[in-house]
Amino acid sequence: MAFSNGDKVTWKTSQGTTEGVVKQKRVQDFEFKGQNFRPTDDDPYYIVESEKTGSQAAHKESALSPR
Repeated sequence: MAFSNGDKVTWKTSQGTTEGVVKQKRVQDFEFKGQNFRPTDDDPYYIVESEKTGSQAAHKESALSPR
């Protein structure tokens, strides 16, 4: 399932399930918060923002669920 900017999603964290919004889809290598990511067209990463804290994180598409 592909997500678009603005889509509402959930993902699991050590604190439980987090709800947020997709900010950006990434399909080329990038660095985010000091970590290197290697997405592909078939296995993209998404930058998501928590609705509760405003923190952003990078997650694989498979880690996200539609809300």
